[in-house]
Amino acid sequence: MIMRKVTLIGIITATLLASCHNSENDYDAAGAFESVETIVSTEASGTLMEFNVEEGQTLKPKQFIGYVDSAQLYFRKQQLEAQIASTTSQVPNIPVQIASLQAQLQEAKKNQDRINNLFKASAATQQQLDDANTQVEVLSKQIEAQESTLGITSTTITKDVAPLQRQIDQINDQLVKCRIINPIHGTVLTKYAEDHEVVMPGKALYKIAETDTLILRAYITGSQLTEVKLGQSIKVRTDLGASKYRFYTGTVYWVSDKSEFTPKTIPTKDERADLVYAIKVRVVNDGYLKIGMYGEVKFTQ
Repeated sequence: MIMRKVTLIGIITATLLASCHNSENDYDAAGAFESVETIVSTEASGTLMEFNVEEGQTLKPKQFIGYVDSAQLYFRKQQLEAQIASTTSQVPNIPVQIASLQAQLQEAKKNQDRINNLFKASAATQQQLDDANTQVEVLSKQIEAQESTLGITSTTITKDVAPLQRQIDQINDQLVKCRIINPIHGTVLTKYAEDHEVVMPGKALYKIAETDTLILRAYITGSQLTEVKLGQSIKVRTDLGASKYRFYTGTVYWVSDKSEFTPKTIPTKDERADLVYAIKVRVVNDGYLKIGMYGEVKFTQ
């Protein structure tokens, strides 16, 4: 079970009209990097038999990291499979069941042909021919009735097996859910469970954040809205130290449709009157970007 959310790590201290590092405000907005976080939960109940996760660990998509005890489910599946085998063994073998009647019918038809030839040669009576014809008809009806009865029995048994097979399908699904598979590539932020703990469906196991691409949430004024559009490429920079910067290219993928107060402690009424709009910029991480790191954006390249 996976619950996804975008969480801001740290307090955003966005400054729209002043630069933190020099007197010239050559960048348009500022903010902090955040990530898309995923809380991975268990979908099974039982003892956590294996759980290979540590905080700070980097995990790959579809990586197996542990499992919940599934012994009882396995035993239940074996029981159902044995029950199905016992039930299907009662399905009648129709060809074998009617083999004797088929043999009698073949002999009756031979006799019918022989009597018919004798009758044509005036060597047999009409009564003898009628008896031969009746014998063939009776055996044919008996075979037809037997096939119908055995067919109904076979169909009934097949219908009895179907619910058992559906139960096995359900158990197979539960067995799959006992396996804990990591969903995305990212870094483990928090570990919520340990080996040998008893867990229930919905129990959070760990939190992982996508780190290949980070999100810079920045704030712009209403007058800057005309400079920003979805899908726009913009310049992003982060501190490198000693008035140096590392530069990136980001893509605007979200612009708030609602204004809000500047997200910082504002001491005066006049400052609270300034409304801003949040934007989100997706930036490919080269390994140097970290969640909570401060960044600045410039709309014109």
